[in-house]
Amino acid sequence: MFAVVCGFPVSAQEVPQSEGDYVAHDFHFRSGETLPEMRLHYATYGKPVTDASGRVTNAVMILHGTTGSGRQFVTGQFAGVLFGPGELLDASRYYIILPDGIGHGKSLKPSDGMRMKFPRYDYADMVEAQHLLLTDGLKVNHLRLVMGTSMGCMHSFMWAEMYPDFMDAAMPLACLPVEIAGRNRMWRKMIMDSIKNDPAWDRGNYTQPPGNGIEGALNLFLIMATSPLQLQKDYPTQRQADDFLEQWWQRGLVRFEANDMLYAFDASRDYNPEPKLEEIKAHVMFVNSADDQINPPELGIAQQEIKKVKNGKFVLLPITDQTRGHGTHSLPAIWKQYLDELLRESQP
Repeated sequence: MFAVVCGFPVSAQEVPQSEGDYVAHDFHFRSGETLPEMRLHYATYGKPVTDASGRVTNAVMILHGTTGSGRQFVTGQFAGVLFGPGELLDASRYYIILPDGIGHGKSLKPSDGMRMKFPRYDYADMVEAQHLLLTDGLKVNHLRLVMGTSMGCMHSFMWAEMYPDFMDAAMPLACLPVEIAGRNRMWRKMIMDSIKNDPAWDRGNYTQPPGNGIEGALNLFLIMATSPLQLQKDYPTQRQADDFLEQWWQRGLVRFEANDMLYAFDASRDYNPEPKLEEIKAHVMFVNSADDQINPPELGIAQQEIKKVKNGKFVLLPITDQTRGHGTHSLPAIWKQYLDELLRESQP
């Protein structure tokens, strides 16, 4: 007998599901700002297992991308491939933790009332808050695996550097372990500028959503995060392409809040794990896709930088009918064989 919890089949008896909020009190941001209460939302599946010394041995944390949330992983194409009975991260054996980062999902964010008075958080703040959630909130003192997609990929590298003894393995998916520069920085700045340059934004104090600014941001998001091959195959006529674009705008204008989006992209401003890659102790399986326009393989950065990671491997997935550009990070059917390899090689 199986029940469906948030979209994927799990054992009703063996896999408890929990969702809640952790509040970090007097949280200090690297900007020098503080909040008396910093709320982090999370969901968990399964239950923690500890060894004789009290160390948690089966915790897996999965980190989402920019403007996303932990809920993006509770789908048939992700959880259905990894969390189900007998799968690599079977939720009856692993304690799966899906946090919403600062400024994302149901965690505290600018749109909850502070707008542009919200502290100017960065990735280091987000990782520190996740660490507090685990250690203080969930009483998890060790991770079997930290995995992340896009922004979560970058957070995975930061986790492996900031807390090098905290995890056995890390699987960063779809990013580069260097400062965000070149076109990657340019398209992010264009998104932020598109919002700020819309007169309706009014320095974040808008009374009507700055639709033109958000639409401009959505246009860039679409071009950078998708696969030209698949868009051509899925929308082979002018009419189909135009209809899809109209639907994309309509969904995005409802989903995205201007200030939240602005903060989320700005948070990447000082990301740069490159100087400390040699200090990483965890086994790292770093995976990118050849059709990812945000992290294009011709830069050669991933191939070069992974050499600095003592127990690191890099895999470049070739373009196929199954890859979806940057979004390939959320299709484990394509890359789960490398997760299997990582789990076997990093076995304590």
